Amino acid sequence: MNFLHRFLGHDDVPTVTADDIAAKSRQGESFALLDVREADEWEAARIPGAMWIPLGELPQRMHELPGDREIICVCRSGGRSELAVRLLRANGYESSNLQGGMLDWPGEVESS
Repeated sequence: MNFLHRFLGHDDVPTVTADDIAAKSRQGESFALLDVREADEWEAARIPGAMWIPLGELPQRMHELPGDREIICVCRSGGRSELAVRLLRANGYESSNLQGGMLDWPGEVESS
């Protein structure tokens, strides 16, 4: 990850909390949740309605993401999703990191 941090910069990454997401939903704000965890993590539990693109595939699959709304990235604890936010912002997407990731997600989760 050190290489990615050097490549993508050291600027602060915007973060949102689970409470912020709930408030955005209540206010009707449009956003997309992007889960960047690996397949086994995604299969174990996920936030309902989240899109899934593993971090390693994100550079080749960014074209699948909506460009008209904020993309909130999530992983297990916030590290990989921070890298995803840096990559997305470097490519012109509005993006934020879910603080604490799935470890801090208080809401409902789905599993397969």
